[in-house]
Amino acid sequence: MRQKRVAITGLGLVTPVGLDVESSWQSLIAGRSGITTIDTFDVDKFSTRFGGPIRGFDPSLYMPAKSIKRFDPFVHYGVAAAVQAVEDSGYPLAAEQNDRVGVAVGSGIGGISTIHKTCVAFHEADSNPKKVSPFFIPSSIANMAAGQISIQLRLNGPNIAAVSACTTGVHNMGLAARMIAAGDADAMVAGGCEMAVNPIGLSGFCAAKALSQRNDDPEAASRPWDAERDGFVLSDGAGVVMMEDLDSARERGAPIYGELVGFGMSGDAHHITVPSGHGARECMRNAIRDAEIEPDRINYVNAHGTSTSAGDVVESAAIESVLGDAAYRTAVSSTKSMTGHMLGAAGSAEAIFTLLAMRDQLAPPTINLDHPDEGCHLDYVPGEARAMPIDYALTNSFGFGGTNGSLVFRRLD
Repeated sequence: MRQKRVAITGLGLVTPVGLDVESSWQSLIAGRSGITTIDTFDVDKFSTRFGGPIRGFDPSLYMPAKSIKRFDPFVHYGVAAAVQAVEDSGYPLAAEQNDRVGVAVGSGIGGISTIHKTCVAFHEADSNPKKVSPFFIPSSIANMAAGQISIQLRLNGPNIAAVSACTTGVHNMGLAARMIAAGDADAMVAGGCEMAVNPIGLSGFCAAKALSQRNDDPEAASRPWDAERDGFVLSDGAGVVMMEDLDSARERGAPIYGELVGFGMSGDAHHITVPSGHGARECMRNAIRDAEIEPDRINYVNAHGTSTSAGDVVESAAIESVLGDAAYRTAVSSTKSMTGHMLGAAGSAEAIFTLLAMRDQLAPPTINLDHPDEGCHLDYVPGEARAMPIDYALTNSFGFGGTNGSLVFRRLD
């Protein structure tokens, strides 16, 4: 059976730097950080007191009031990004005729905010089960963004939610593309969403000593590859795309941001939080092999680039290994320097940034990179966005547990 080609025809974003695609993108190419001191709960006792929460978001623009009350904010963000993506694509959804349109939207953690609030209420009421809402479980389980998107948009095709930590968004996009390629669906709404900037989420990452503690200068805290980096920045958000069969998209005159030509996965089999390098290399190689191109065809890499001491060096070395001599003339940037790390939403949001980089032929910058660390030898597009030709681009996501994903996009004329 001939494999179908897969086009990206719609984009949706909710991020710390913007509540939609264009505002987020304009912030990135201007080098503006979305990292701020947290003021939605008391952070005085925390070692890290800043992050990338979503500010000014109005879920009523995307969901009915009843649904807003029933679901955790990660669902609100996912639905909003999905609605944006479908509207952007102009896909002709028709009630009761969407059996060939599916959803693949996951969350790395799920409704941790709702779980926290429910546990506190349960404990304060002397373990009274009447304090637990009947919507507690469906509000917080990690597949509920996909479920609500399917219900709200009446999509009867495949409905999945891959959950793979910080690789969630990339894995959902890659798996959705394979469903279209294999003929299981004509179109898929795919990506990831997260809301972990809350007391228990921040507590967990602080306890793991994973976060930057640059409390006096939050905007400078996320600094991938810089010698003075001291950890990543916890953020919230969502990134969702509309994907469809390329031939059908062209036939209906849809906007096409790019073709997803390569998808790679791997496992480190090494450590729950520290990357090995082997998995990152194999993941990128698998994606490039799937794209059926030579590694030197890659013009731009949107790196995982979290601003951790080990991860940044490991990823740089992996890129050097995979791209060979071409690595030193390939632009590599980390948009996490501005957005922070959106966990399960990071990969799909960064895939969208990669597609926009191809659209505008403009590589977004890595900000806060003042003194590249030892072992960080690549062109990280420091400080300012760069106009350049981008025909093929790769984006990486690596998650706790050693789960890895890479996507390769091709620009279409």
